[in-house]
This record gives sequence, C-alpha cells and structure tokens, in this order.
Amino acid sequence: MIELRLKGALLLFAALVALAGGLLAPAHAQDAGTQQRTVIGERYIPTIWVDPDGCEHWVMDDGAEGYMTPHVRRDGTPVCRRGNLCGTMPSDQFFATDSYRINAAGQQRLAEFFRTTGASGYIVTGHTDSRASDAYNLRLSKNRANSVARVGRATGARIVEIRGYGERDPRVPNTSAANMAQNRRVEIICVN
Repeated sequence: MIELRLKGALLLFAALVALAGGLLAPAHAQDAGTQQRTVIGERYIPTIWVDPDGCEHWVMDDGAEGYMTPHVRRDGTPVCRRGNLCGTMPSDQFFATDSYRINAAGQQRLAEFFRTTGASGYIVTGHTDSRASDAYNLRLSKNRANSVARVGRATGARIVEIRGYGERDPRVPNTSAANMAQNRRVEIICVN
C-alpha cells in the first residue's frame, strides 16, 4: 500500500513538473512552428546554454527542453536578452584550409575588435560549408570558434558561449564556390 502511494506521488510530481515547465517555458522547437521530437535511445546530457538569439535554454536527460526565463509574451514565446551580430570573420581570411590556427595578423585584428567593441559578453559561433562530413565540419567549426574565443579571453573579453554549427546553418545555399566561401565563417554575437 505504501509502495502504491509512493508511486502515485512520484507520478503526480512528474506531471506537475511537466505542467509547470510547459506553462513557464515552452520548448524552442514549438516556437519555431515545428513539433518537438523525441528519439528513442538518444542520450541527452542535462545542460544549460545560450543560443545566438540570446535565449538561455535547458535540456533534461529525457530530452525535455525549455527556456530559463519565466518572462513570456502572450503567445508563450520567451522574452530574451537579444544579442546582435557584431562581427563576422570570413574563415578564408583567418584560417588555412582544414586548420583552426589563426595567423599573427588575424590575432591582432581580432584582439583590436574585442578591445574596441565594448560588449558585456560574447557568443562565438563557427560555421563551415558542406564539403566534408557532418562530424568533421562540426569539429572544425567548434575548433575555429574556440580559437577566436581564446584571442577574446586574452584581451579580457567575457566569452559567454562557444558553439560549432558546422554546415547546419548556412548563410546561403552551398551551390557554388562563392556561396561556400560565405558559409565558412565565425560569427561573434555581442550580448549587452
């Protein structure tokens, strides 16, 4: 009997947590007009992160996801600290092919950027074209974003988040050499 009450209490608690999470912070995928998906067998790591749109997100180990802010608009979308794209580094000018090392001239330009921008924090995101595998592009974009963040930290800048998107967020379609060059970039988002 006690075991049944305990199970019932746990189920009620889980339902209340899910209900509160839905009322306070709808999932980002639902805001974008898509359905939230659950992949059976996929491993989720509980974490909190800041997206380039300035919204702080959370995800639980069961894949449930939401926003950190309890401040929402009437339609349920969160009110976030919007960052603005304050710098784009064309990767071809700062990195050699298949490399994430920044040359000395590039480091000087970046250091000057971080010293003069004056934001309270920065989100650094790396992007690639679609020529290599997805896993390779994710790793390269994250390594390049980390290299830029190291230069920023060396100047005293507060790096809030480092993200590698690989080929998943192209600026333009990867249909020509000129378009692919535009997609190879590191973006710096200023958070105020």
